[in-house]
Amino acid sequence: MRRIFFEVNGERVEVDVEPHWTLLKVLREKLHLTGTRSGCEMGDCGACTVIFNGRAVNSCLTLVVEVEGGSVSTIEGLGKDDQLHPIQRAFIDHGAIQCGFCTPGMIMAVKALLDKNPSPKEDEVRQALAGNICRCTGYVKIIEAVLSASQAMNTGEVRTN
Repeated sequence: MRRIFFEVNGERVEVDVEPHWTLLKVLREKLHLTGTRSGCEMGDCGACTVIFNGRAVNSCLTLVVEVEGGSVSTIEGLGKDDQLHPIQRAFIDHGAIQCGFCTPGMIMAVKALLDKNPSPKEDEVRQALAGNICRCTGYVKIIEAVLSASQAMNTGEVRTN
């Protein structure tokens, strides 16, 4: 076992880990942040997407020791209390969620995109979501939600509930 420190959703955490454990395992099993989904565990589906130091990453492929001293954001860190993040609100408003399994990973990939590019074009959104698979939708509503969230965040016209 090895003790590491890193930030999760703005809070410093200290956790004893095995060097071969993934970030996904530690988030779900040690820190009880189960919003990050365990899908394929091969980096193909995107259900486990989190933001590490500003980049969307597959937490199933990221060794937890790689995040030592860094900053990780999960879906649990987006909304505050009774206030949804504008991306979450747009996904609801546009019907971009169905079963909801892929939604946290999709939202985190979108958050990383909008943090770097607040006004993406549709093809840029599609490229940012290329690593996230949804078996329930045709992605049209997801793309609409992302473009709507981008516009709302840029104009300040954000409905949070």
